[in-house]
Amino acid sequence: MDSSYSLYLQRANNELKLAEIILALSKDVKIQSEVFKITEPETYYSAVISHAYYCIFYSAKAYLFRNGIRTYAPEEHEKTYEELKKLAEKGFLKIELLRIYEEIMIKAETLLGIFQLEKSKRGEFTYQKLPQANLEPAKESFDNAILFFKTINRILSEI
Repeated sequence: MDSSYSLYLQRANNELKLAEIILALSKDVKIQSEVFKITEPETYYSAVISHAYYCIFYSAKAYLFRNGIRTYAPEEHEKTYEELKKLAEKGFLKIELLRIYEEIMIKAETLLGIFQLEKSKRGEFTYQKLPQANLEPAKESFDNAILFFKTINRILSEI
């Protein structure tokens, strides 16, 4: 695999692992108290949502980079989403997904929807909600990140 876009995939994988670690830590009061000396149970679900989003973001960046598309600041996140959307609308992303998932017929819009959903949740749940209220959105974000990362990884390994 070309190292130029594999770095984005490595970053995405790190973000996914960190989201998983934080999700587990938020649920395990024993680890919190014994390892980290936290006296009152705490949750870090907002961080799970944020890291799940970054897993998706860097997976998308890897896919775009592999297809010769670069996005940069300012508004790098919005530009990345827009470029991914263009590829999906042109059918490029859909064709690859259909080849990988012939039996279940996952459409490119599914990935695009996950990316947009996680992008909006990152802002909403990072800045506006109490951490304890974020368990369900955190689980959903983590599951979405797994799906997105694995799908992009499969696509890129076939190119």
